[in-house]
Amino acid sequence: MLKDKEKVTDMASYAPRRNPKTNLAMIREYMDRHYNEPLSIKQLAQMANISPKYFVDLFKKTYGQSAMDYLTDLRINRAKRYLAESGERLRDIALKVGYSDEFYFSRKFKKEVGVSPSDFARNFKKRIVACSSSVTGQLLALNVMPAAAPLDPKWTPYYYNAYRTQIKFHLKLTDPYTSRPFEANLDEMVRLRPDAIIGTDRLRSSEKTKLMDMAASFFVPTENVGWRDQLRMIARFLDREDQAELWIQQYERRAQSAREQIGAVLGTDNILVLRIYGQRIHAYWNRGLEDVLHRDLKLKAAFRPERSYNVQLTPEQLAELNPDRILLAVCPEATSRAYWLALQHTAAWRQLKAVRNRHVYLITSDPWFEYSAVAILRMLDEALLLFTGNCPNAFPDRTHGDASQHEL
Repeated sequence: MLKDKEKVTDMASYAPRRNPKTNLAMIREYMDRHYNEPLSIKQLAQMANISPKYFVDLFKKTYGQSAMDYLTDLRINRAKRYLAESGERLRDIALKVGYSDEFYFSRKFKKEVGVSPSDFARNFKKRIVACSSSVTGQLLALNVMPAAAPLDPKWTPYYYNAYRTQIKFHLKLTDPYTSRPFEANLDEMVRLRPDAIIGTDRLRSSEKTKLMDMAASFFVPTENVGWRDQLRMIARFLDREDQAELWIQQYERRAQSAREQIGAVLGTDNILVLRIYGQRIHAYWNRGLEDVLHRDLKLKAAFRPERSYNVQLTPEQLAELNPDRILLAVCPEATSRAYWLALQHTAAWRQLKAVRNRHVYLITSDPWFEYSAVAILRMLDEALLLFTGNCPNAFPDRTHGDASQHEL
């Protein structure tokens, strides 16, 4: 292990004199890798080439917590992983995360987490982070309330309105909803000290590595894996396989009932899903529509894009398809809304069979563009309501997440 003087010399080349905030970011990266070593404010300030007092003030102003609190978070996060997964002795775990005295480590752990390391290892209560709205929809189906998840009143209104008080930590929405990078949520996750993190395999390798360093992590495969199998995989990771099978069984019964009711109304009518974006009309399709409309409800599609989810249609092509019924999603930005208003007054639109028979049904991106167990159920319920007027009876509310076990 390097002595303090040697570390400062080593760090001088690692973080040469430059903007203090640039040095600060490099120091935090150093802490991420060397959390198991003795680190002091004096040493870290020297590495950053600023005074200890300025270092303390700048670190807290920049990252919202003191350097020592950040170091404690790093150590406790790693200790929780060892306690939950390794079965190693308490003394060995303490040493691995930077505490030479196992009794001091035990006191510190209990102060920070609320239970002793031994109690945590025997029966730890998971603080689960969902990295996307689709993961949130899978967790809720397993009766698990995430401690943190992306929430936004515009893009995820259902989760925001129904669960914003139960999900204690609201993460920022990132790609594909906004241009904000995934890293925007990492600091919040570190402060949360999660026990488990669930994301998707669409995260970059570097992002996955950072999450795995923080807590036990699982990345749901998204290509060629249906929501049922995704749900089972997450359930296996969280030891909730019984809940997954119960949800799927209830859904299958619900789908059969909806199929019978909708079939009695629609008969042989075909369905076309359209999406208006800008001043264009697209035939739209996605995995959720495939599962709900085609697989579960057995509805006849007037046109199903195969290689692209968005296939632009000319007025002539739309007239040729002339569907019996239309599901229509209008993007919420101004140009799309204006085009939709104008389109309704055109002769080409008004002559369509679905329009003449008043069989055009407006749908929104939430839930129709999301792919999760909860979103699929909501699509099924909305389809039943749109096509038959029957208000479906939702699954019994099981106080999603069993808050006494899964909240902070």
